[in-house]
Parts: sequence; C-alpha cells; structure tokens
Amino acid sequence: MIDQKMNENRVPRDFYARDPEEQQLFLTDTWCDHCQQLGLGMRDPEEYELFGMIFIEGKCCQCGEAVLTELTEDEFDDE
Repeated sequence: MIDQKMNENRVPRDFYARDPEEQQLFLTDTWCDHCQQLGLGMRDPEEYELFGMIFIEGKCCQCGEAVLTELTEDEFDDE
C-alpha cells in the first residue's frame, strides 16, 4: 500500500529534456545494488520528483534489476 501511495506522489519529469552529454553520464555512471558493480549502465530511464527529490530510475544493462539515481545538490550546482 505504501509503494502505491509513493507512486501517486511522483511528479514525472522529462529525462530527454536534459543535455545529451548529461543524459549519457546518467545512463553510464550507475551503481547496481544487485550486481554490486559500478558503471554497468542503465536502460529505460524514467525521471521523476518525489518528496522534493529528483530521481532517475531505470534497469541495469547487465541484470535488468532496478537502478536508481538520486540527484543531489552537488549535481544541481553544475547547472
């Protein structure tokens, strides 16, 4: 029930509105909790805002499990 409530609070954002270089960085600079490896890549990215935080979620290119990147203030400082 909580997961459904969290999905209802998601505000979709357009990942593809980002600069192509920035998109590529987010798609390649990933950490997969399942594989326990860095840089395996992400496919099918979805960007959204939840509780005031911005996330990019996709699937690991190696195992297909969920990969989640939370954008921090450090990323926004470069914009």
